[in-house]
Amino acid sequence: MSSGRLVMLNRWYPVSISWRRWALVAAVPVAAGALLLGALWVAVRITPLQSVTTGGQTVQVGAASPGWGLSGPGELDLFGQTIATEPSFPGPVRPRLRLTHITANAELAQLLGSNEHGGAGAMGRELAAGWLRYALWEGAVSAGVVVLVLSTVTGIRRYSWRRTTVVLLAGATAMTVVNLVGFSLLASGTPSALRNVHSLSDLVGRVSATPVSPDEGPSMSEVQAVVIGDSTAAGIGNQPLLQPNALDQACGRSADSYAEQLAAVNNWNVLNLACSGATIREGLLGSQQVKTSTAAPQLAQLERAPKATVVIVGVGADDLHWADLTRLCAASPNCDDRATDAYFQQQMAQFVLDYRDLLTQLAALPNHPTVIVNQYYNPFGSDLSCLAPLGVDSGKADALQSRLGQLNTALRQGADAAGFISVQPSFSGHTLCSSQSFVQGPKDHAPLHPTAAGELAIALADQRALSVAGQPAANVPTGQR
Repeated sequence: MSSGRLVMLNRWYPVSISWRRWALVAAVPVAAGALLLGALWVAVRITPLQSVTTGGQTVQVGAASPGWGLSGPGELDLFGQTIATEPSFPGPVRPRLRLTHITANAELAQLLGSNEHGGAGAMGRELAAGWLRYALWEGAVSAGVVVLVLSTVTGIRRYSWRRTTVVLLAGATAMTVVNLVGFSLLASGTPSALRNVHSLSDLVGRVSATPVSPDEGPSMSEVQAVVIGDSTAAGIGNQPLLQPNALDQACGRSADSYAEQLAAVNNWNVLNLACSGATIREGLLGSQQVKTSTAAPQLAQLERAPKATVVIVGVGADDLHWADLTRLCAASPNCDDRATDAYFQQQMAQFVLDYRDLLTQLAALPNHPTVIVNQYYNPFGSDLSCLAPLGVDSGKADALQSRLGQLNTALRQGADAAGFISVQPSFSGHTLCSSQSFVQGPKDHAPLHPTAAGELAIALADQRALSVAGQPAANVPTGQR
């Protein structure tokens, strides 16, 4: 090697070593910071939410994914639907709350926003305590993640046990400091903000529905079961009742409805209060204008049947304006655009709040009937040929099914929280365009609603659920509605 090349090598080699050392020194804090932030991210997602019980309801408390702003709303998970809280919380680390259990009786006032049960501020104190417990658990979980990762690294690099102990202690300590900063500084105002929450109504900034009083009129003690809900429960589009009154006709109540089917199977006197177009607010908890008639709240009429041992609920489609969404979907190039989805999510957020009010009042019925909440059947199968003239293809059907799935998730989770039974009828093999469809077609009187056979399928699904629940059949003559 020439002397000139040797001189150049000697000059380059120290520079190369210096650069590598500098890069290594710089990489250590970067890697450490990435590890701490990654552990925090993982811990927020896997740390179990802490349950608090107050005022007859159980709420789980945890942390939402950290945001970028200096303050903002928390998250309320209500039956699978995420709703931004009305109160704003300081810092990027904000609470996530999930309603998981509703009970009945004297707690009704607390559930609907009163402070009479448990004392003023009882819920807020419990939520704040749950938040602090969650912070401790999250700190332990994140430190555990760091220790696990560092144990793997030190094992691969074959550190001595002393060096390994130092590294693990340093990592756990650093993670603890990050959590202290995160919860003590970045979320220092969260406990006090939670203490100001007196009910779930405070979280969403909306007053819950006033408890419905029984409708005027004589007691209907002969009624064993009551059906409340919308046009699907009414059986619209099928054979009319033999002696319908004006409200029966206006509501589209049918002799083929699953209420009538259950009456025949069990030898029950079933009161069918379901009405086409009914929503929770205007139909079940409030009065409903139906053509030229005004229907009293279905829950108010239900309360006139004090001996009813079964209540079946079928509601949700009209709350979400499902018929309008379906027509819009058919007329649009695609129905999974951002504007339509944003509108649907807004309707879902409103629905789950109304649904909580309904469940709360059903849970408070003094006779404690067996309550069944019917989910909606999927009307679409693989064959969509009968919908092609309307512009509905598989992509649009998938979008509609996805939204229907969200509604059914809310119905199921709400029923579970209230201790009710949730039933999912299946029309498999008998969907819209099949040769023996359980669904009324585009040219029928009530498109997408069940046929008489579909109503029977729903009745059979409910009957199976009642049998599992041990609900006995009544030995009385079958009566008119």
